[in-house]
Amino acid sequence: MSSQKTVLQRFGTVEDNELRLDTDRAEQIVEALNTDIASLYVLYHQLKKHHWNVSGAEFRDIHLFLDEAAENAEDGIDELAERTGAIGGTPIAGAKAAEEYAPVEPEDEDVYEIRTSLEHDLVMYGDIVESVRDHVELATNFGDHATAELLRGILVDLEEDAHHIEHFLDGDTLVTENSMR
Repeated sequence: MSSQKTVLQRFGTVEDNELRLDTDRAEQIVEALNTDIASLYVLYHQLKKHHWNVSGAEFRDIHLFLDEAAENAEDGIDELAERTGAIGGTPIAGAKAAEEYAPVEPEDEDVYEIRTSLEHDLVMYGDIVESVRDHVELATNFGDHATAELLRGILVDLEEDAHHIEHFLDGDTLVTENSMR
């Protein structure tokens, strides 16, 4: 707990901003961005869990991919959090708040076969992609083209990572059942 006596800005509030984005619109965009931050936070931790626990013949490729995908999620969190502040809001900054705000459900703490884990990741990616697309439209409709552009960039990374997972889940592999025993 902080020993600071003065709160500079309460979480959930939106103040006037130097970007001249209307406060009512900024409030809705901040809410959307916090949803995306929370979702990416949950995704990041799930990807890291799978990165730490992957094993098998394709360990190295999947291990490296999951680390890169988690880094993409972390970069997205940072960009969205900074944008949230720029438009007068306060970004989600803790695990408890992220779980409350995230519309995606994390996988439990158990360890699964990597195929099952990647399937869980792909479902989460799909949910986040749909949400980010909606938020691109919201920001565009409100004339916040910078936020829309930022979200588009994050959307590209999310879709590319999801597409890579689709490749890992493809049935065509050099690994045979005999080599997995």
